Amino acid sequence: VQLAESGGGLVQPGGSLRLSCAASGFIFSSKTMHWARQVPGKGFEWVSRISSDGSTYYADSVKGRFTISRDNAKNTVYLQMNSLKPEDTAVYYCATGAKRVMVTTIDDYKYWGQGTQVTVSS
Repeated sequence: VQLAESGGGLVQPGGSLRLSCAASGFIFSSKTMHWARQVPGKGFEWVSRISSDGSTYYADSVKGRFTISRDNAKNTVYLQMNSLKPEDTAVYYCATGAKRVMVTTIDDYKYWGQGTQVTVSS
């Protein structure tokens, strides 16, 4: 299983970024895919997930600003992030294979990517 995130970078507050995660090594269309974020030395936060049937769920902190989507033909999951705030600054991971209902660390997933840095700053 391989997950490769891309699309991070530096953006001003109020700006937008689109993260991508290319997946391989498993039947992508059958799996729930997650986005989570980590601030080094600080907390882990689950951000969003999309089920195999396309159902989407979001953390309250990003609801209305972030949109998760998937393209099963491309084995890719996306995270469109709008109205970005400085507190969105983090390393963003895509992941799959949650070991429990409430994930609290990246280790609660079987598989995750290397992460992509998002920095929101003026």
